[in-house]
Amino acid sequence: MQLICSPLTPEIAVLKLYWVSSGRMQPFIHYFLHFVFPGLVAYTCYRKNWRNVYLILVLTMLVDLDHLLARPVFDPCRCSINFHPLHSYQAIGVYFILLIFPKTRIIALGLLLHMATDALDCLF
Repeated sequence: MQLICSPLTPEIAVLKLYWVSSGRMQPFIHYFLHFVFPGLVAYTCYRKNWRNVYLILVLTMLVDLDHLLARPVFDPCRCSINFHPLHSYQAIGVYFILLIFPKTRIIALGLLLHMATDALDCLF
């Protein structure tokens, strides 16, 4: 039986029972969404320069450097969203604004994909 860290509410109980029961799906999904899914997005949406776009999307994971400010640095029961400074609601709002500008659009996309992935972790 795996430890369930986030509160078990009726809305997410079914998700928790389905995904957590194996104990191995959450890390797989997390790293798939951080590394494979951005590649699929880059190849599908930016086929001409997909390698460069994929590199930028992966480099946006540097946003996780704000985890170094937390004590402990890693806590499997902690939801990153609105805990770390670069994962705050205000920062996410800035990332949405960055979508408007063509020069920052790919970076903003990578940051928002990252935040969505981390938000999914809050369900586990």
